Amino acid sequence: MNPSHDCRELLQAQLLGRNATDAARDDPLRPLLASLLAGRSMNQGVLSATLGLPQADFHDLWRDYFPGDALQLHNGPGEDIAELDDLLQLLLEYRAGVRASEVWAAHIVATSCCGRNHLWQDLGLANRGELSLLMGAVFPTLAALNSGDMKWKKFIYRHYCTREGIYVCPAPSCGECADYAKCFAKEE
Repeated sequence: MNPSHDCRELLQAQLLGRNATDAARDDPLRPLLASLLAGRSMNQGVLSATLGLPQADFHDLWRDYFPGDALQLHNGPGEDIAELDDLLQLLLEYRAGVRASEVWAAHIVATSCCGRNHLWQDLGLANRGELSLLMGAVFPTLAALNSGDMKWKKFIYRHYCTREGIYVCPAPSCGECADYAKCFAKEE
């Protein structure tokens, strides 16, 4: 048994058991937002205690999706990145346009790009599969472009750089990552 995994599952279950608004309860992002909050409460990832959202947006998320006592959320070690606004704009342009929570997700994902690990880890999610669910639900057209199952942060940056005509693309802290050889091996 993995105590960290069990704690995450318990926190998520507690959050999802709360009496959310009808719209929030029907939002397919709600379990993923619960996972982000569970990760942040366990000090996983790089996000701030507001998941990188402005305080008012975080308050709305909490009130509508997980009303009740707040979790103790920690500020992560996120760093400022020069391309944050550009990444946010890219993600907003690709959002499905179905729910307001997609704007929150765009902010959260863009902010997490400042981390030094895989994007799912920098988000504080339980696994890469959760990130793929998030990307498919919120940014379906962008997710479909990742047909080669490239690591998400690398894919977002590559797409951003190609779109902007940037030939020397910044890949945040990739050189420090344990999986550098997997991501930057020759592509077939």
